[in-house]
Amino acid sequence: MLVILVILVASGGSGKGAGTEGGMAKASGLKAALTRIVDAEPRPSKVDYARLDRLLTELAGRKPVVGLAVAVVENGEIRFMKGYGETVAGSGDPVTTSTVFRWASVSKGVAADMVAKLAAEGELSLYDPAGKYAPSLRLPGAAEQKATVSDILSHRLGLFAHANDSKLEDGMDARLLRSELATLNLICPPSQCHAYQNVAYDAASEIVEKVTGQPYPQAVRERLFMPLGMTSATATREGLYAAKSWARPHRGGKESKPVEVTDSYYRVPAAGGINSSIKDLALWMIAQMGGMPDVLPEGALEAVQTPLTATPGELGRLRIARERLKSAQYGLGWRIYDYAGHRVVGHRGGVTGYRSLILFDPQQKSGVVALWNSATSQPAGIEFEVLDMLYGLEPKDWLKLES
Repeated sequence: MLVILVILVASGGSGKGAGTEGGMAKASGLKAALTRIVDAEPRPSKVDYARLDRLLTELAGRKPVVGLAVAVVENGEIRFMKGYGETVAGSGDPVTTSTVFRWASVSKGVAADMVAKLAAEGELSLYDPAGKYAPSLRLPGAAEQKATVSDILSHRLGLFAHANDSKLEDGMDARLLRSELATLNLICPPSQCHAYQNVAYDAASEIVEKVTGQPYPQAVRERLFMPLGMTSATATREGLYAAKSWARPHRGGKESKPVEVTDSYYRVPAAGGINSSIKDLALWMIAQMGGMPDVLPEGALEAVQTPLTATPGELGRLRIARERLKSAQYGLGWRIYDYAGHRVVGHRGGVTGYRSLILFDPQQKSGVVALWNSATSQPAGIEFEVLDMLYGLEPKDWLKLES
């Protein structure tokens, strides 16, 4: 019988103002992270976990996949969590549920949640001018005084997509690159169009630092990760290196060698700097579905998960699922989709040698997270496999195992 790992998390109280790891967990009211092995009567479930495990085992055996970790939350509980493959190709070192990977752009939800949490606590307004809190952000025509904090987090600053990303990857300082955005041309007035950003999006880290008086990695760890019980989650390259088990990045698959961990997107931590194990990413997803209201209140979640702009280009990128994916929009750091008539929220991410995804149904309090350490996009089909099981839809070969 398939062994399913269940983690029940109870929370209450307030985490505001605590400082140490133990203090943060205690202050947030994280009363238990009870782990049980269910090997007797299985809980009623819409997801066929035995079938899912077979699919993932087969996927992990394919050449493009080095290491992979997956977790499924159903009705607010972690019902499935497992690692597959290796941390380093050919090493024999297994990926476990404690192995740390990079989140890449899934990190954007952390920045948005942190800013929305501060707004819910009355520390700022999402409609304040962006320039009020982010001193390095300079837009053409001083548009940073017209653009809002919300415009930063929804990629509606009026810049063309990925402005100055190539210079970031060449090693230039992120704050300097944000000031140089003033030399570019706007493609629309702020708030009037969506174009995905990394350098500009990281102005969110400056907002957090100005309001909290803490470095961004410290603020999110003390105010989000530790109260949520996410003990492996960090926002620096050093945090990745310090993990007891961490997955090395690979540009290729099983026949490739690991490559250097690039620091480009650690220098824009709000855009792409988070690391954690699959367990902690699953806890993060539970919080997004309202499971930790003392840490992430309903108002903050509503703010980030409310669609603000249509993103038709996303439908093109996910054209494999167009028969079921009816719309794609962006809120604050989160994508919102209509999948076969159901509202789902999530994000994907990718940096050199790592890929990630999170996708969940807030109403059903169910969803899936995955992390892997190779460049292949094949595991991304996991999210549709799980959604189809949740919604009772006809199975498809989303993982391309039959091809």
